[in-house]
Amino acid sequence: MSRTLTYREALREGLDEELARDPNVVIMGEEVAQYNGAYKITEGLWKKWGSKRIVDTPISEAGFIGMGIGASMLGVRPVMELMFWSFHSVAFDQLVNNAACVRYMSGGLCNCPIVVRGPANGGTNVGATHSHIPEGLFAAFPGLKVCSPATPADAKGLIKSAIRDNDPVYFMENTLLYGKSGEVPDPADGDFVVPLGEAKITREGTDISLIAHGRSSIHALEAAQVLQDQHGISAEVLDLRSIRPLDQEAILATVRKTNRVVLVDESKPFGGVSAMVATLIQEHAFDYLDAPVKRVCSIDAPAIYSPHIEDEQLPNPRRIIEKVLSMA
Repeated sequence: MSRTLTYREALREGLDEELARDPNVVIMGEEVAQYNGAYKITEGLWKKWGSKRIVDTPISEAGFIGMGIGASMLGVRPVMELMFWSFHSVAFDQLVNNAACVRYMSGGLCNCPIVVRGPANGGTNVGATHSHIPEGLFAAFPGLKVCSPATPADAKGLIKSAIRDNDPVYFMENTLLYGKSGEVPDPADGDFVVPLGEAKITREGTDISLIAHGRSSIHALEAAQVLQDQHGISAEVLDLRSIRPLDQEAILATVRKTNRVVLVDESKPFGGVSAMVATLIQEHAFDYLDAPVKRVCSIDAPAIYSPHIEDEQLPNPRRIIEKVLSMA
């Protein structure tokens, strides 16, 4: 049985269930406690679990991420909230040089089961310094896991898997999805988790594959409906969900099925997630392609402040449809 929850409520429910399941789980970040979180993800959790489990931190990402990494090496499972993933740069040494390397450098003797979560998206007209989309950047470092859920169910299922994982998991959310609703399994029906590294077909199709993650997968679904209704084109949509580990078999299977592919990726085109996926397809499914792999990414410039222009800078259904029709 399922209920309708917002993306925000589903995240909160997943966090609450993991706090109840494991006493070593703690939540730390700026304003996550009494203030209920900058985006109200942690609303009510401080009152329920107290100041030892829900911990407000100073405005120092380098400081509290480092604290979380140290705690994780001693058996704590910290969930760290970044107000924006754009603030990763001031904690880059901790996120990459420490968290990513702990297990390898210790010969497997020390784990680093830390989750760093928060919004990583453009489209909210807050300027270039608050609109970075760094999932491709962090996926480039061995030792890190990265996921980007598009739906409330995936947000809940992936956050629970991330918390239980013994490696650092960087959880990329989208502020424009927090208020969106969707079906989420009821806790009474059992423990609901979404494994890291498993993509999901969200729409079956036969003519072309749209491969996306995060909010871009929502745009891909909208574009697929228009392509079917107005152009008679059957588009399959694959939501990656996890960026690393990447579900290579699911990617190759949909390409072998439809023989055409458009990759939709909100990050910039140079070295982005879609560039990695395109290379994977080129190396392992080239003989199945009836047309070159095409991409719809953010236009290669810092995030534009103007709402109307930023809407066009990011992938949107119109841009996806135009790309598909250019291949027909």
